[in-house]
Amino acid sequence: MSAVNSTKFSHLTFILLGLPGLEDWHTWIAIPFCLMYTAALLGNCVLIFLIATERSLQEPMYLFLSMLAVSDLVLSTSTVPKMLAIFWFRAREIAFESCLTQMFFVHFGFVVESAILLAMAFDRYVAICNPLRYTTILTNAKIEKIATAIVIRSFCIIVPAVFLLKWLPFCRSNILPHSYCEHIGVARLACADITVNIWYGFSVPIATVILDVVFIGVSYALILKAVFRLPTKDDRLKAFSTCGSHVCIIILFYTPAFFTLLTHRFGHHVPRHIHILLADLYVLIPPMLNPIVYGMKTKQIRVQVGCMFSQKWKWC
Repeated sequence: MSAVNSTKFSHLTFILLGLPGLEDWHTWIAIPFCLMYTAALLGNCVLIFLIATERSLQEPMYLFLSMLAVSDLVLSTSTVPKMLAIFWFRAREIAFESCLTQMFFVHFGFVVESAILLAMAFDRYVAICNPLRYTTILTNAKIEKIATAIVIRSFCIIVPAVFLLKWLPFCRSNILPHSYCEHIGVARLACADITVNIWYGFSVPIATVILDVVFIGVSYALILKAVFRLPTKDDRLKAFSTCGSHVCIIILFYTPAFFTLLTHRFGHHVPRHIHILLADLYVLIPPMLNPIVYGMKTKQIRVQVGCMFSQKWKWC
């Protein structure tokens, strides 16, 4: 209990409460969380394995999809195991350095995933609007450069937030009413002015993601313009079908993200445990559903998954 009530300068540990007000339900809430995390791990690992080993899937669209699967694993694995430990074993303590590391990977994964969705929108734009030059524009070398740029951009955006937290003195309560460490939640425990943290924590990552959304919207506006110029209905349907999976993933990623942001900003009458539950589900549902959406809507992936689980890999 001394760790919880400590008010000395700079805490060495924080106490994560999980879902405040729902402590009696933690054990039961952890069961669907564990099942969703297991599904996310299995689905994304299978997707990465298929794309890495099957030559027919080593095309730009699938390479970007494998990047998305990796970012989903980073986002979920950086949070859910600790979340389950809190719910099942009451392992609420987290070291300050571990908290900063978790915070980095949570926000890093979010910004990376947004950038990958933008890259996938560009891929669909080139495939539909400039199909004859598709293979020359999106070569493996250029995809590697895009991936490197995504990682560097995301790193440069999130690292300052980590140092802004590291430089703060923490001499108030070390109780964090959340299931994992996130920037503003930790900053609010500091006994110093956190104006810079609030401005940077909200404005820079959110502005970056909004910019990604704008460019994705521009890409799809140009795609729609090109699709409606196609001569036949079958050609238009085929073009729309190639974008269907990506549009579903965009909706899965951005809708809960912006909904969570808006409830934090304007939903002052929403109970705290609802805010936290939404944030918890955000790191679970998109990683779980993304491989399912692409698996259901993409024939090549369905075929390879069927071959793998029917033990006919050699003949597929």
